[in-house]
Amino acid sequence: MDTPPVTGRRERKKAATRRAIADAALRLFLERGYDQVSVRDVAEAADVSTTTLFKHFPSKEALVFDEEADREAELVAAVRRRPAGQSVVEALREHVLASWLPLAAHPLRAGFTELVESTPALQEYHGRMWTRHTAALGAAIADDAGVEHDDVACHALARFVLETPALTRGRTDLRGAVEEVFGLLAHGWRPPR
Repeated sequence: MDTPPVTGRRERKKAATRRAIADAALRLFLERGYDQVSVRDVAEAADVSTTTLFKHFPSKEALVFDEEADREAELVAAVRRRPAGQSVVEALREHVLASWLPLAAHPLRAGFTELVESTPALQEYHGRMWTRHTAALGAAIADDAGVEHDDVACHALARFVLETPALTRGRTDLRGAVEEVFGLLAHGWRPPR
């Protein structure tokens, strides 16, 4: 059983600063639009220097996707730390239901989605990020299966799992739609009745 890491005062302070920067950035981007907000504007709103901002975020685009590194690590952990006897597909289904459904219901989700979809720089960054997530998740699945990291079936499964939010967006029964996607992954395609 894993014990949670002890978080010291310094780590808590760094995490709070990072959160304050990300929150200020999202608020400003949603209010004014991404291209109308400078990095300096974000730093001022978060009451930090631009140097501090760049210690936490390597680029302006990263301010929008501030939790993506954690999301990738959680996806990989869902595969690597699943209970004995549980399939990879089932572990990823549980992860999606537990983590992505609450995100879909977040009150700022529609504004966030509109921000990303209406900003070419964010669309490009999002695409590169999704490619990295596919590679990391595909490698974890390949490791589990005992095959090479470039195995096409492992990467196809990873890609399909990562497309679940896009495939289910706007559905009335989001949970049911996620279950349907993972039913397809677990049991194969069957013609609709």
